[in-house]
Amino acid sequence: MPLSNARKSDLLLVVVTLMAAISWIFSKEAVLLMPPLLFMAMRFLLAGSVLAFIARRPLRRLSADQFRRSVGVGLVFGIAMSFWVMGLFHATHVGEGAFLTSLGVVVVPVLARFIFREEQPASTWFAIPVAVSGLALLSLKNGFRPEIGQLFFVVAACIFALFFTLNTRAANQRTVINRLGETIEKQRVPALPLTSIALLIVGTVTLVESAFLEPWTPTLNNFSGILAMWIIASAVVGTAGRFLLQTYAQSLSTHSHGVVIMILEPVWVALFAAGWFSESMSGPQMAGCGLIFLALLINRWGVISKAVKGWTRKRKTS
Repeated sequence: MPLSNARKSDLLLVVVTLMAAISWIFSKEAVLLMPPLLFMAMRFLLAGSVLAFIARRPLRRLSADQFRRSVGVGLVFGIAMSFWVMGLFHATHVGEGAFLTSLGVVVVPVLARFIFREEQPASTWFAIPVAVSGLALLSLKNGFRPEIGQLFFVVAACIFALFFTLNTRAANQRTVINRLGETIEKQRVPALPLTSIALLIVGTVTLVESAFLEPWTPTLNNFSGILAMWIIASAVVGTAGRFLLQTYAQSLSTHSHGVVIMILEPVWVALFAAGWFSESMSGPQMAGCGLIFLALLINRWGVISKAVKGWTRKRKTS
């Protein structure tokens, strides 16, 4: 029996979360061998160039407003990724970092409510104290004095929340009222051009940061095949390939459970880190990560309940 498009989409999105998770391992290996911001510049400029080549035709059709909004999304994404990679560079526990970064999903509806005045479901406000409790537990081992890596991840998560919000607004058509009281249609930016521009801007932002903050000579003089492998793997598998597959999967069906599936990423990261780096979690760490994951589930409860009801109905009719 052939798979439905919705089922194909779900399975491909699981693969997307696995690709995103393994990219954490590639990136950690790379930043052990070279300056973190320089790595991000190489990774995102390479990935962005690949996507820009694939999306070259729709890129030419973008209006000035669509291009400007895409650049804005990329600038916020670039700042978020700068904090993220510094968190990864200083991190003593990669799996924990993945759960901290996923806090951005919980912060998104808060920003949408207070900055863009968008109504949010009650589940949002239940998720926040659960997430904060998880964050507190992860800081317990230092007497509520978080490590530098944890701080970088939390700041990155908050900026990621703004990126997610701006990215969603750019990718969807909206009606807005300008300062003169005129109604204006904001045309959506297609996914591939939006992503390719955003990735290239991330690469540019981190390249400028690296030029001012990091030494390049040791890396360039001792550039090895293994380092090139980690950079290419991160760019092709964890960035360009991941976003291409995600775009294709989401185009297959509007009935995919992608919003739910994507929260699996920190779970995969923790499992990969346990296998690759032999990481293990203490009791408080497991409890903290568990609470953050619970907060993600609460935050997505409306979508999850619909998915469960739909699955149950299909089981009964089959």
